[in-house]
Amino acid sequence: MNQLRPAVVSLALLTLLTGGLYPLAVTAIAQVLFPWQANGSLIVQDGKTVGSVLIGQPFDDPKYFWTRLSATAAPGYNGAGSSGSNLGPLNDALTAAVQGRIDALKAVDPGNVLPIPVDLVTASGSGLDPHISPAAARYQVARVARMRGLPEGKVGELVARYTHGRQLGFLGEAVVEVVPLNLALDALAGPGPA
Repeated sequence: MNQLRPAVVSLALLTLLTGGLYPLAVTAIAQVLFPWQANGSLIVQDGKTVGSVLIGQPFDDPKYFWTRLSATAAPGYNGAGSSGSNLGPLNDALTAAVQGRIDALKAVDPGNVLPIPVDLVTASGSGLDPHISPAAARYQVARVARMRGLPEGKVGELVARYTHGRQLGFLGEAVVEVVPLNLALDALAGPGPA
């Protein structure tokens, strides 16, 4: 009994502290200091949630910028199923997925002679990445401009607006936020020709 009572009291106190008070305190601090981020960095348009800047969405219409492939469980970009594909470079399924995306990119823009950036044909580590590299955006500018009847310069300006440099000036690489970019394109010129 001398050992059981302190063990039970310690378990109860630690459960209350780490399972109750600490999560409540962290949640309260996050809601006060970073409410938008704490609630999922949601993109709201006309009172309706249309996405998050943290999770990619499937875009395969040529009038939109395409994001990275999703490696999550069906449906793609499933936030509850975040994972990489775990397919090695010699795996036939990975080779087929990459070739399929290359074929799709060439089919919607056959005149594009630029090299296809790797992030347009592979999935990210989480399978949810909402960003592409500036090179991947540049690869798609002419196609999106043509499909929407916009000057390439105007589309390029939008890409620049949604391009973010390295974090703190030295961490990571520059990225383009695809979901807000595509929403801005729709707001600028409507959804474009069908």
